[in-house]
Amino acid sequence: MELPFIRSLYDWTLRLAAHPKAQVWMAIISFAESSFFPIPPDVILAPMAVARPDRWWRSALICTIASALGGAFGYLIGWGLYEAVAVPIIEAYKLEEANERFRELYLQYDWMVVAIAGFTPIPYKLATIASGAVGMGIIPFMAASVLSRGLRFFMVAFVAAKFGPPVLAVIEKRLTFFTLLFLALLVGGFALVRFL
Repeated sequence: MELPFIRSLYDWTLRLAAHPKAQVWMAIISFAESSFFPIPPDVILAPMAVARPDRWWRSALICTIASALGGAFGYLIGWGLYEAVAVPIIEAYKLEEANERFRELYLQYDWMVVAIAGFTPIPYKLATIASGAVGMGIIPFMAASVLSRGLRFFMVAFVAAKFGPPVLAVIEKRLTFFTLLFLALLVGGFALVRFL
């Protein structure tokens, strides 16, 4: 089963990944995803690493830096604008209960919660906002963010650059399946946070 809009979006992403301003777009998405945007930067990072395998490390580094800066922005939202900005974001994603559970986890595990959210499908934006809201130390927060996001993005970029063309051929052949699998993981991450 082939869904035409998925193919169009995939082709557009590949074109964007090869565009001269691709790194700027990836940085913007990486920054925004860390505090409020729902689409992860991996969807541009991986095709960029395939399109320019000689620059995979540079793309991963840009993605990491932009994501960490976006995480700091999310932290500031939680710290200084919790009621005005953070609550509407949390309510938009229906994560009120998860937010309370995250607060409890922070009191027990501190920076490890940020590290886990930065690497897994658990929404990193929730961790950034909650970190500011509970007053987590900014240095441990930034260290956990840079390490976890860096590990994730360098791994994605390396695998895409190293195995890109064969992997892309498999993805293109089963595009609908992989899209649905990615969406299931994303929704599963949100669901996991709700039931923590």
